[in-house]
Amino acid sequence: MVVMAAGAGAAMATSRPMHSVTTLITVDVRSTGSASFARRQQQQHKYEVASLSRPNLLEAAFTGLHCTDFGAFLCPRQHRFCSGISEVALQRSATHLQQSRKSRWAVVSASSGQTESKKILLMGGTRFIGIYLARLLVEAGHEVTMFTRGKAAITQQLADESDKDYAEFSGKVKHIQGDRLDFEGLKSKLSGTGFEAVYDINEAVEVEPILEALPNIKQYIFCSSAGVYLKSDLLPHFEVDAVDPKSRHKGKLDTESLLQKKGVPWTSIRPVYIYGPLNYNPVEEWFFHRLKVGRPIPVPNSGLQVTQLGHVKDLAKAFVSVLQNPVAIGEVYNISGSKYVTFDGIARACAKAAGFATPEIVYYNPKEFDFGKKKAFPLRDQHFFTSIEKAQKDLGWAPEFGLVDGLADSYNLDFGRGTFRKAADFSTDDMILEKLGIKVAVAA
Repeated sequence: MVVMAAGAGAAMATSRPMHSVTTLITVDVRSTGSASFARRQQQQHKYEVASLSRPNLLEAAFTGLHCTDFGAFLCPRQHRFCSGISEVALQRSATHLQQSRKSRWAVVSASSGQTESKKILLMGGTRFIGIYLARLLVEAGHEVTMFTRGKAAITQQLADESDKDYAEFSGKVKHIQGDRLDFEGLKSKLSGTGFEAVYDINEAVEVEPILEALPNIKQYIFCSSAGVYLKSDLLPHFEVDAVDPKSRHKGKLDTESLLQKKGVPWTSIRPVYIYGPLNYNPVEEWFFHRLKVGRPIPVPNSGLQVTQLGHVKDLAKAFVSVLQNPVAIGEVYNISGSKYVTFDGIARACAKAAGFATPEIVYYNPKEFDFGKKKAFPLRDQHFFTSIEKAQKDLGWAPEFGLVDGLADSYNLDFGRGTFRKAADFSTDDMILEKLGIKVAVAA
């Protein structure tokens, strides 16, 4: 590993506060345990020299790179250049922490019950992700409170959950009713509550009032989206990749920036497409509706577009794995399934998972149609997938569901029982099939 610095500022790094240094350094990364860096071996990256508090230096040594030229320390996890600690001490700390890190956090991930009990606030969480996350947190012994508008029940029984288990879980979940857009009301209800960690899994909305109401919060865990990445020809997306300021998920980017600016201990999770029982987005449900009645599956263009789906239960476990985890502080993690899949592959996987015959797939050019405000296909028409290696290495987390068994879980516990979020709408399908000259004879 080679470190080069431009200008005198770098040479002064050990003799003045780091926040006053504005020079840029270029790091040639040739060997490191960091997942996001390992994927970029032989490439050069620039980081702005900035400050890193002394308490963070020891944790930084988990994956540190030492710089002998300036007696300083470069922490790729925080993108910071730090001074004030000897090279020998850093090497000793790094060796010890690297040896203990994997086993220590594998234990936390595998059995969250071994973590210290926390007083946790869930912002939202009554529809999908929070339903599974709340259960894992309660099972781990945490005190869970949900902040919602009160328009829906704060808990609901899962299809495969016994009455006894549900009663035990629901009896432990507390509730604060309020509107997070009523800033003064929110602050009034949260002030003095002593919540130690917040899981914010709502759509991107203002978080500053929450931070003001909970000034001593120990961790803010945010549900962002992989949709923030700038479209690229180079895939998969890594956490360090460029983001799109014009993305429809711009609000999530703004939230990540605010949390970092405020100096709050934070972690952001960026899922790709989420699926599983109770999914309110028509991902697998869109395919199941068509498979059930034997209709062809209309897929845009070639059907070879590559994407990625992650099961909601795996996502919930990833959310738990970052709690109380110092390695995760100030970090972003892509979370999804371990394999990528084509659009055609999703159609076939849904059929296999639900026990339907191999579907007929038809292809169309979206530019030849005017669907108005309706979506003719549930996924974005492009290659879209991420690397999850950083989460696997940092958190000891790994998805448990393969695509077919995950889709089977979704079907058997939801759609296959006659429950779904949106009724079937084949109007765009009919437009496509008519133009293609395909007649469909299906049951009503």
